Amino acid sequence: MSALKLAGSTLRELRIHLCQKSATSKGVRAFIESDYVALKQANPDFPVLIREAAGIVPRVFARYEHGVERMVSLENASKEQVATSLRELAAKKQ
Repeated sequence: MSALKLAGSTLRELRIHLCQKSATSKGVRAFIESDYVALKQANPDFPVLIREAAGIVPRVFARYEHGVERMVSLENASKEQVATSLRELAAKKQ
């Protein structure tokens, strides 16, 4: 994943929920293992929260200005689809 800049938009926080073992979270785990460090290096002060819990459906929540939230399911998504979802959420204006 190229360095995705998250600051400067109306996006205020990303929360990624995933299961540590389920097959439905495999792409999310792969994204975190390979691209999370680059994402945080490009956005050191931006809150990107990782929440792991057994048996949950993988999702990403984006919080924007004025408390507006968007959720995208990442169930069975590949690593590339996870990155695409994050880019789309970062580009939204709420």
